[in-house]
Amino acid sequence: MRRTAIGVLVVVAVLAVAGGAIAPHDPLLQNPDLALRGPSPAHPFGTDYLGRDVFSRLVAGTGATVLAAIQSVGVGLLLGVVPGLASLWLGRTVEWLLLRAADALMTLPFIVFAVAVTGILGNGLTQAMLAIGALFAPLFFRVTRAAGLRLTRAQYVEAAELFGASRTRILRTHVWGKVLPTVAVTAAQATGGALLAVSSLTFLGIGVKPPAPTWGGVLASDLGFLAQQPWAPVIPAALIMVTVAALNALADHTTSKERVDAGLAR
Repeated sequence: MRRTAIGVLVVVAVLAVAGGAIAPHDPLLQNPDLALRGPSPAHPFGTDYLGRDVFSRLVAGTGATVLAAIQSVGVGLLLGVVPGLASLWLGRTVEWLLLRAADALMTLPFIVFAVAVTGILGNGLTQAMLAIGALFAPLFFRVTRAAGLRLTRAQYVEAAELFGASRTRILRTHVWGKVLPTVAVTAAQATGGALLAVSSLTFLGIGVKPPAPTWGGVLASDLGFLAQQPWAPVIPAALIMVTVAALNALADHTTSKERVDAGLAR
């Protein structure tokens, strides 16, 4: 399962980096004479209602979709991990304020908040992903805080404090290296959620300007012509589902391995 998940993610990464070069046709080229054609050697996934090659649009749209998901997770990491570690050493007042801020963000719905932010800042993936990333921050905050809280009570950390080690040195030397695997697993799971959020937003036409291709945009264009091509939405939907499943499978495998290693260490 792990190897399969890694294989899927490697393929998606290649498409994200070189999708434009790999696409056999111009993803924006319209040819009404070829509209709503079924799969063929020239068009493996058929064509959409404007005669554009669906395979080329999916391949070319991988980069924007994956980049947006990574961007939102990066924002969540920055806004969640740093405050999560800071809450352990900056006193009870700062800790209380950060906990209340995390609780407040957790009450906001992803899609509605992203729609509101793009409405204020303008329609674009960057604005939408900043909003999604802000809502991922409480997840990283709580995970980082929980992992770090156990370490602050460890004997070697207390010994380092007694010997006069600074908080910065303790965080860098004794805490961060042990918190990082937990954060990495959370990031993998959050990336899957971010891909679903990106696809949902682009499906609604939010965060992307047509005719730029994205996975959600291709799915939305296919749904309008189910009478002519009832099978068409299966392809982009399967691509989204397989990628998210691969991320979750890899995260689950890593989590299981960490538990086994922790049990052996005991």
